[in-house]
Amino acid sequence: MAADDTRGAADEIRGAAQGGAPVPLSVLDLVTVGAGRTASDALRTSVDLARLAERRGFHRYWVAEHHSMPGVASSSPAVILAHLAAHTDRIRLGSGGVMLPNHAPLVIAEQFGTLEAMAPGRIDLGLGRAPGTDGATAAALRRTERLNEGADDFPQQLAELTRFLDDDFPDGHPYRRIHAVPGPVQATSPGGVQSPHRPPLWLLGSSGFSARLAGTLGLPFAFAHHFSAQNTVPALDLYRESFRPSAVLDEPYALIGVSALAADEEKEARRQVLAAALSMVRLRTGRPGLVPSPEEAEAYEFSPMERDFVDSWNANVVHGTPDEVRSGLDDLAKRTGADELMITANAHGGDVRLRSYELIADAYGLPTPASA
Repeated sequence: MAADDTRGAADEIRGAAQGGAPVPLSVLDLVTVGAGRTASDALRTSVDLARLAERRGFHRYWVAEHHSMPGVASSSPAVILAHLAAHTDRIRLGSGGVMLPNHAPLVIAEQFGTLEAMAPGRIDLGLGRAPGTDGATAAALRRTERLNEGADDFPQQLAELTRFLDDDFPDGHPYRRIHAVPGPVQATSPGGVQSPHRPPLWLLGSSGFSARLAGTLGLPFAFAHHFSAQNTVPALDLYRESFRPSAVLDEPYALIGVSALAADEEKEARRQVLAAALSMVRLRTGRPGLVPSPEEAEAYEFSPMERDFVDSWNANVVHGTPDEVRSGLDDLAKRTGADELMITANAHGGDVRLRSYELIADAYGLPTPASA
């Protein structure tokens, strides 16, 4: 890859901090469905949130693959991203992530090649190796009982996907004549013209495996701080130590997912995160459901073990007034050295989530609609 191409690839990865933010701010949307709401309601909120994020200068907007969870309507990231691409103009859109072992690499190359054709230069392809669900659902997705097979084969699947995206299988390879379309092969056809963009690959992780792999391959790395906070600093250190410059990046670039919720009053923020924590209690104890309302959470009788879980969980959720959230995010950026913060706000109501991102944008002085 030429030097100019390297700079172009890095430019599609690196963001620029806006306003008073210490690093670029982005959005992770789980398309959460609250009790009494529908998936259609949640998806309408996603459109509203993507538009808000674009107006206010958030750098990118990702959705994550989950399955068999009533309160999370993001089982099909590519479909959701196509919908969001039709309702936005500038913000980067991507997967945070697609769980590669659940899919044939060719299918992912085709899906994200199609997204790239819809929104040229705006698509990210974040990849994880976990199933994004329970073991039984993973078996149904993968049509296999060997659930470790996909994770063990992740580096090989990643290499295959990269080959499909670049259309560069070597001569003699059984896939040499197979092409992901839309993709580079169209430029080699008579009269063919192909977009210069290719979705940048990101590796996602909540432990050291993907951190090391991302570093070794010179790829950007996204760490799931929002549910694996104790591993954040070790994983980022491992990524930086393992990093080797590549045609994509000449130095490491790491973002972290952060649970954060701002409200006009601290008490209201506590009510909202309690409801989200109750949803996690139910998920972790095999009772996944819709996100409960704050009223339901306040009336719920937590066992001592559940209360300990809630306290531990919410200790890693940055929440409170806008100033408190800004202070917490500033501290997290400084403590981890993350190059970007990707904020996820889990709450029962879409209006609460929208308000939270608006308040955070205001706290950092991000661009207003008139100046964006």
